[in-house]
Amino acid sequence: MKKYIGLLFLAISFSANAQEVWHTDLDKAAAISTKTKKPLLLFFTGSDWCGWCIKLQKEVLHTPEFDAWAKNNVVLLELDFPRRSKLDPKIAQQNSELQQAFKVRGYPTVWIVDLVQGTNKVNFSALGSTGYVAGGPTAWLAGANKILENKKS
Repeated sequence: MKKYIGLLFLAISFSANAQEVWHTDLDKAAAISTKTKKPLLLFFTGSDWCGWCIKLQKEVLHTPEFDAWAKNNVVLLELDFPRRSKLDPKIAQQNSELQQAFKVRGYPTVWIVDLVQGTNKVNFSALGSTGYVAGGPTAWLAGANKILENKKS
């Protein structure tokens, strides 16, 4: 019994410290964005080969400051272009189409976008983009907040 109580306590403490959820499926992220009325944060990355992507994740995207900000401001969507592992073909096609739509030429690229009501297709209104910014979460989040101000204007 003590073992189970310990495991339950451990599970609760991990969930309290869990990072904000990164989605990989646009349709699921779009549904959450529509429901919560939060813009999408599109993170174009080469997770297993791009040094600047790894640096951005380590210094900003996997920090408590970013998690708190993301929880209040955006729905997270990771659009990965790995070289050593294979993605589900549907996700790979989705990522490629979004890469072309947003004219992403380098990694990491982060777009913050609003969803626009359309027919059966997801349409976007781009608020702005960024990439790696030196200075940790404080500097990166300052730039992201400026992008979000475009939504309010």
